[in-house]
Amino acid sequence: MDTQETLFAMALTRISNFNFATALALYRELGSARAVYEHRADIRDVVEGCPARLVGALADWHEPLRRAEAEMEFAATHGISVLTPADPRYPRRLAECADAPITLYYRGSADLNQPRVVSVVGTRHSTPYGHDLVQKLMAGLRELCPRVLVVSGLAYGIDICAHRQALACGYETVAVLAHGLDRIYPPRHRDTALAMLTQGGLLTEFMSGTNADKANFVRRNRIVAGMADATVLVESAAKGGGLITAGIARSYNRDVLAFPGAVGAPCSEGCNRLIRDNGAALITSADDLVDALRWRDEAQAGRARREGIERQLFPELSAEERMVADLLGKTNDLQLNIITVKTGLPVARLTALLFQMEMKGVVRPLAGGTYHLVN
Repeated sequence: MDTQETLFAMALTRISNFNFATALALYRELGSARAVYEHRADIRDVVEGCPARLVGALADWHEPLRRAEAEMEFAATHGISVLTPADPRYPRRLAECADAPITLYYRGSADLNQPRVVSVVGTRHSTPYGHDLVQKLMAGLRELCPRVLVVSGLAYGIDICAHRQALACGYETVAVLAHGLDRIYPPRHRDTALAMLTQGGLLTEFMSGTNADKANFVRRNRIVAGMADATVLVESAAKGGGLITAGIARSYNRDVLAFPGAVGAPCSEGCNRLIRDNGAALITSADDLVDALRWRDEAQAGRARREGIERQLFPELSAEERMVADLLGKTNDLQLNIITVKTGLPVARLTALLFQMEMKGVVRPLAGGTYHLVN
């Protein structure tokens, strides 16, 4: 990681005052945040049409760079990765969007560029009907596609239900926050957020010290929509954040899908209207989602590969090795310390087992003491 380039990217975000599209256009035009800094005195000579307000702001980088350095120290202390579009860990789907953030702050274990990513959003005032839909969606999807990254916003209602059901089904899940990583909002969701650090992660474009202000929730919705292949709307009133996210997803030419509800039900009015106006495809199950996103063939091929591996290799496994394999089959890419906690096996015994399984071609060690079940 080029630390200086990252600092300039963090500073540019503050200088632009969250004028996302303009800041990103400058970044792309000149190729880096450092180049923007180097051309701060003659920016209009190299980028035609740069707004006068931004030209003036670009004249002084002292305070933004000082704040960026402080944030970099905070990130290093708390295990936070600072991602820019040049970083291969930056969500590549989001990088395609015209208003993508130049800087993201990420704490977690999930790969943000998995082959399949879906956002699940909806009303904060969800009903048992909506919760049941989310539970059945996650359970059904897990059977069809064992590896999908689930994205939402950690808010009350459908968001937190999506995160919790994803965790329960063994999926990794990422929350996009409307504030800095020095806090969790709402506080009642802290336990879920902490669980996500080892089975997903927390992502934000905001530096520490940033409050969960109303405008920030609208800003974060574009990240929820932009980093996914599709957005699923579960329940929504006639107006709400879920509909905003769905609209943004459509503007990015991403798939939008929605569950219908009873006619006249307040929490289904937005979904029903969106479906009626051809703003979303109607789905009633995980099967519908997989078909709509054309994941069916991939899911069947993956299942055939897994069944072939199980037939060939699992008969060779001891009971303890099979227990480890079953765990990784539910939640892949786990660190050694997580595996020992979940299996109850001593570290020394587990290390020997994993070596034996590696020799059999069942698992593969990854960086950071993580183990991957080959499938």
